[in-house]
Amino acid sequence: MHPPATGTSWLAITDLVLPIAAVYEWCLQPECGAVVVFSGIVRDHATDENGNLRADVTHLLYEAYESQAVPAFAAIEAELRSRWPQTGRVVMLHRIGVVSLSESSVLVAVSAPHRHEAFDAARFAIDAVKASAPIWKHETWAQGADWGISEQAVRRTS
Repeated sequence: MHPPATGTSWLAITDLVLPIAAVYEWCLQPECGAVVVFSGIVRDHATDENGNLRADVTHLLYEAYESQAVPAFAAIEAELRSRWPQTGRVVMLHRIGVVSLSESSVLVAVSAPHRHEAFDAARFAIDAVKASAPIWKHETWAQGADWGISEQAVRRTS
């Protein structure tokens, strides 16, 4: 997975390992004094729909409505740029398929002239991806497996 040769957006769904170092390097720009990278990692536990702990998660399986996921990312980016117009580069990458413990399932990165803009924009982006992108996770743990629907329902960002 390689960054785009031109432009200020890198938005994609992939079954490949997410290139964290390449994302950071791609976001570096002379006019931007801050790069914030968020990497969502598969952890060994989850919470069920009743708030109970599911221990011993072994892996996640992500599925996406691929033809709609990248347009959802683009809508998030458009809103992000309207709120933080000085934003430099924006990255939203999400894996599909099996993702093992300690692997990154989602990357969001934002470069901006100042740290507060970069932090705020990156937080907005990851929260909006989780809330509005048509991506679902199936959790497998020691005692079973189920769709991870307890986190939050999918909704539109605008």
